[in-house]
Amino acid sequence: MDSILQFALLAFTSLFTMVNPLGVITVFTSLTSSMNSKQAASIALKPTSTAQIVLLLFTFGGNFIFDFFNISINGLRVGGGILFFLSGFDMLRGKLTRIKSEGEESIEAVKDFAITPLGVPMITGPGVITISIVMMNDAPDITHKSLLIAAIFIVMGLTHFILLSSRQIINFLGESGNKVLTRIMGLIVMVIAVELFFRGLKPIIQGILQSNH
Repeated sequence: MDSILQFALLAFTSLFTMVNPLGVITVFTSLTSSMNSKQAASIALKPTSTAQIVLLLFTFGGNFIFDFFNISINGLRVGGGILFFLSGFDMLRGKLTRIKSEGEESIEAVKDFAITPLGVPMITGPGVITISIVMMNDAPDITHKSLLIAAIFIVMGLTHFILLSSRQIINFLGESGNKVLTRIMGLIVMVIAVELFFRGLKPIIQGILQSNH
């Protein structure tokens, strides 16, 4: 039971911190600033639904990707760990690599922007995709795999709710509060990254040492 709870908690925190919906709300509010609440709500569904579909496709298709590109799970852990660490470091410094809106005026242009780049790669980016593939491969049974899928749905549901409430959240937190939360998330991402990196590196080094004997 403890391992199941730990896995569920790790899946949720890893996905939520990598998605970092608080880092998306500033882009979303600027994108929908000229819209009323109903129009903004209809736009909010597009990036989260797109991000969820893409993430589920990669989560279930991870083994095919490994076989096709001849990638090992430990190699992905090492590469993913480095990627997460750099992302977390940027978040910790308050340097978010988010794509800014260029002031598209029409509703159709905003809808296109909501799908890409807002849905992919801003919500579902390389880091989120990597962690979902790694955790799906680490899941020992159907219970753990189901928890990971549930975590994806919960995180995307929360992201959607945060986008819907983005104007109120920005007014409540202010710029300073948003920066503090982003830095805390950055620190969590860096800790997860170090764990992931060494979990991938250890069996690689063991394999090298065994092959030399």
